[in-house]
Amino acid sequence: MNLGLHIISSAQDDPAEADLWLLNSCTVKNPAEDHFRNSIKKAQEQEKKVVVAGCVPQAQPRMDYLKGLSIIGVQQIDRVVEVVDEAVKGHSVRLLGQKKDGGKRLGGARLDLPKIRKNPLIEIISINTGCLNACTYCKTKHARGDLASYPIEELVERTRQSFQEGVCEIWLTSEDTGAYGRDIGTDLPTLLWRLVEEIPQGAMLRLGMTNPPYILEHLEEMAKILNHPRVYAFLHVPVQSASDSVLMDMKREYCVDDFKQVVDFLKERVPGVTLATDIICGFPGETEEDFRQTIDLVKLYRFPSLFINQFYPRPGTPAARMEQVPAHVKKQRTKELSQLFHSYNPYDHKVGEKQHVLVTEESFDGQYYVAHNKFYEQVLVPKRSEFSGKMIEVEIYESGKHFLKGRPVEDSRPFTPSIAEPLQKGAVSGLTQEQMAGGVRSPAALSPPFLLSASYSVDKEALTKLLIVLAVAAAVLAFVIEKAT
Repeated sequence: MNLGLHIISSAQDDPAEADLWLLNSCTVKNPAEDHFRNSIKKAQEQEKKVVVAGCVPQAQPRMDYLKGLSIIGVQQIDRVVEVVDEAVKGHSVRLLGQKKDGGKRLGGARLDLPKIRKNPLIEIISINTGCLNACTYCKTKHARGDLASYPIEELVERTRQSFQEGVCEIWLTSEDTGAYGRDIGTDLPTLLWRLVEEIPQGAMLRLGMTNPPYILEHLEEMAKILNHPRVYAFLHVPVQSASDSVLMDMKREYCVDDFKQVVDFLKERVPGVTLATDIICGFPGETEEDFRQTIDLVKLYRFPSLFINQFYPRPGTPAARMEQVPAHVKKQRTKELSQLFHSYNPYDHKVGEKQHVLVTEESFDGQYYVAHNKFYEQVLVPKRSEFSGKMIEVEIYESGKHFLKGRPVEDSRPFTPSIAEPLQKGAVSGLTQEQMAGGVRSPAALSPPFLLSASYSVDKEALTKLLIVLAVAAAVLAFVIEKAT
């Protein structure tokens, strides 16, 4: 069936060809919102229809630059067809409500909606939305709200379906994975043990970010899970500052000793574990002594992965009303911490090791395939088609700040963890045979923002399915971008 729609990727095609721009957004930092605002302005200058989505319009729907625009709320992506239909007609529709069942807030859009994977080998699953904290610098809470977890059975089914579509790696994501289940009477370890049962031999599971307070009570079980052969021994635990005074002003609900307890315990019980963390430089009220404590923490643990963020006051947050650290001081502290981080190489001792690595991606320069070992350390391997999606054995011959390089071990054979042939890049996942027969086609692989060019006299049901695919893909990619920033 011809739906009358042509999907344009702004990374590959000319956006000027589109009639409607669907723009997703991230509210973590000012630069991300600035880019979003500039994209809207550019679309309007070209007289395009605009639909906006994501955390920025959800948290600040009354911003001047959003006036007159149609908005899809973070929990309303499955109603995107209604919004697009009205936007095309010149109407403004705003769907910002929360999804509820019997008065209880739900996690968001259904997990079984069709979507397009950015990488056919990797499935990204959000296990919960919102969080239990009220950090004074955070804008995301304004958009995502309180914790709402997906039921275990739904997550297990989505995981099972993903492997049946050829996926060999699962990423679990959320604003705080450690808080999972507290609103529905379960917990993260219970979920993880259920998911591990579904992982084929050679496939891997990667955990997302968890804040210290909600992982402390599960350290014993988490150590056992991270030692499982089909789970990466990797955990992202943001500390943000090593000063208890600053942590109190941030309302982080833990002290630095809590963070150290998590790190020390996992390092002891999970040999070689990779622990990543985040640090904010120049939070309001941060003194030189506070910053020295943070420097000392990095010197102590020499984190192999460290996300350094210069503080940006987000409008509407309590931190924006606090007395700010001078800009030049924030800049200098960020520079000093960055220099410390780049002064050590965490992987030199790995040279000469033989490792089994799972190949799932391509390097940015296109020269290598990207694989990861048990500790989720990035290993660059020769770009041979027979390696993609395979577990291979390599010998490490070079190390860099953020990577290792490995050559295939002679006489070793690549192992295929996928239990089915992976979908083609850009193919729609989660479609039943009935849906495929009904004419839902696989559009080209997408990159945000998503742009539509159409003759809008189309079949309503089929259009609904296709636009749901677009919205879910946009939401997943925006979430990954948000976490990366």
